[in-house]
Amino acid sequence: MDLWSVERELKSAGFKSICGVDEAGRGPLAGPVYAAAVILPFGIDLPQLDDSKKLTQKTREKLYGEIVRSAISYGIAYADNNEIDGLNILRATFLAMNRAVDSLSVNPDIALIDGNRDPFVKCRSRLIVGGDGKSASIAAASILAKVSRDRYMTEIAEKYPRYAFEKHKGYGTKLHYDRLLEHGPTEIHRSTFLKNLDSKGGENRQLGKWGEKLANEYLRKKAYAIEAESFRSRFGEIDLIVKNSEYIVFVEVKLRKSAKFAHAREFVGKEKQRKIIATANCWLSNHKDQLQPRFDVIEIYAPDGERTLSPEIIHLENAF
Repeated sequence: MDLWSVERELKSAGFKSICGVDEAGRGPLAGPVYAAAVILPFGIDLPQLDDSKKLTQKTREKLYGEIVRSAISYGIAYADNNEIDGLNILRATFLAMNRAVDSLSVNPDIALIDGNRDPFVKCRSRLIVGGDGKSASIAAASILAKVSRDRYMTEIAEKYPRYAFEKHKGYGTKLHYDRLLEHGPTEIHRSTFLKNLDSKGGENRQLGKWGEKLANEYLRKKAYAIEAESFRSRFGEIDLIVKNSEYIVFVEVKLRKSAKFAHAREFVGKEKQRKIIATANCWLSNHKDQLQPRFDVIEIYAPDGERTLSPEIIHLENAF
C-alpha cells in the first residue's frame, strides 16, 4: 500500500499543507478519548509507518519520537470521561479532534480524517474510511493518539493500582470487569458505559458462552472438526480448537453489540495474543499433530444479545 497516494493527489491539486487526523480510545470503559493532528513534510521516509493497530508497542513508541521530531506541526488533545458522559462518545471524539487541529502551529489547507463521520474541523476536510492504512498523515496521527493515550493509562494506573489499567488500558476485558465488580468504578470511568455493572460479569460470561456456541456451529458448517472447547493452561484460555485438512486452528471468539466504537478484534491485543500462543503450545505439546497451526478470531455482532435473530459473524483467518 502506497501511504502517500492520497497526499500526492492533493499536492497535484494545489494543496500545500495537508493534515492527518485520527483518534484512539473510543471503546474503553475508562479514561479519555485522544485525538491527534499531524502535518508531515511531503514524502518523508518513516520506515514501518502504518496503522497504529498493526504495530507493536515498541514500534509505535519509536515512530512516535520520529514523527514528533520530523513533523511540520502536530497537535495532541483529548476529551475526558466527563465530557464523554455529557456529550456522548461520538461528539466527544469530534471535540478532541477539533482541539488537536486547533492546536496546530500551522493552518492546514485540508485535513484527512479517518472514518466516515465529519467532525467539522476549521479547515476543508476529506473523510477516508480505513484512512490509517491508506494515508501517511492519518497513520502518523493514529500513532500519536494511540501512544499518548496508552501513556496516560499507564500513568493513571499508579493512582489506581487495583484496576490494572496498564494492562487493559481501560478496555472492557474480563480482568477489568472483575476489578470493577470488586472495587466499583473510579472517577475516570465513563458512567454511561457502565450500565447494569452489578450483573455485567455474569451477563458477559453467559453471552460469551452463547457466542462460542454460535462460532462452534459456524465452524462445523465450514467443515471444521471441533477438537476442544474452552481449553485452559496456566497461561490462559483458548475458546475453540478446531481443524480441517490443512490446519489446526486456535480460535478466539469475540462477541459485541456492534462495531460502532471499536471492532471486536481490537480487544485481542498483543498480551492476549501471547497468552493464546503459549496456551496453544501447551496443547500442541500433548497432541502430536502434523497440521500447520493457525490463529483465528471470530467476531460476532449481536445488537440484541441472545435475542438477535441473525448475528453477523466475521471470520478472520491468520488474525495474528
